[in-house]
Amino acid sequence: QVTAKTAFLFILPQYNVSVPTADGELIQYHYGLKDMVTILFYFFIAIILHAVVQEYILDKINRRLHLSKIKHSKFNESGQMVAFHFTSVIWCLYVVVTEGYISNPRSLWENYPHVYLPFQVKFFYLCQLAYWLHALPELYFQKVRKEEIPRQLRCIMLYLVHITGAYLFNLTRLGLILLLLQYLAELFLHVSRLIYFTDESNEKVFNYWAVVFVVTKLFTLTLYILVIGFGLPRVENQALDPERGNLFSFLFNNTLFRMSVLLLVCLFQASVMWRFIHFQLRRWRVYWNEQSSRKRATGTNRQTRPFRRDWGYYENGVVKVENGISPRTRKVKFP
Repeated sequence: QVTAKTAFLFILPQYNVSVPTADGELIQYHYGLKDMVTILFYFFIAIILHAVVQEYILDKINRRLHLSKIKHSKFNESGQMVAFHFTSVIWCLYVVVTEGYISNPRSLWENYPHVYLPFQVKFFYLCQLAYWLHALPELYFQKVRKEEIPRQLRCIMLYLVHITGAYLFNLTRLGLILLLLQYLAELFLHVSRLIYFTDESNEKVFNYWAVVFVVTKLFTLTLYILVIGFGLPRVENQALDPERGNLFSFLFNNTLFRMSVLLLVCLFQASVMWRFIHFQLRRWRVYWNEQSSRKRATGTNRQTRPFRRDWGYYENGVVKVENGISPRTRKVKFP
């Protein structure tokens, strides 16, 4: 029994409380320091699953494709991301549908702060934190190139800040919807990269990712403005209450703090869209330069093609002269 209690500390979420409802009591959870133990356990689980996907799926595909070292590294990165994002999209979509966050958008800010969480919501956040923390040592295990490390570190830290902020500031419902949109766009991106690595002529698949990216960013910005700009100001003031676990929610009652957060979000989304537009313009410029160079090369080949003189007319694909004699010279037969 002693080992069972210790094992539950690692496996299951802690800080469960009984919340009275109209139908009785409902067991929910809040956060605390013991969550770090659970995150540590699923941190090692994520490393094991990462190795399994790499060994039994990605390495076998790489042996058949015979990719270069650079493409091999990018293929492994996209393969891991496809496995993670596909699982996270299905899991996150199941959570937001069963909890009613999509059918009732007002639940994203009603009864704020959302100090107590359902089991599946808290477990999802703990697993997400464990995965993105495990991505840090994976940079060493996967032998990522030095020039790629800053980009991946920036991506990992942004996810960790977003997930941790939503978890601690009691914005878990909004965070779930935003993660669903972000993971959906990332899923299309990495699927497009995998298709491109298998056949470089399939560049049009990135057009589908571009459409999904723009749509998800518009929804993301709309949700931020709706919840932070219009939803939270209508909520009754919540004072600092450490006993209930309400440590940070009172900050959103401050108009200056709320508008500062909204301004930072808008600036960040604007910078992301600017980089996306710049990338698309550069991609289209390269494409049109390649098309124009091909046309110039084709025109040059046509001009330098040697002139062939027709000594007769064509009939059924065979050259004949006007008197019906074959234009080919006959060989002299020696006796």
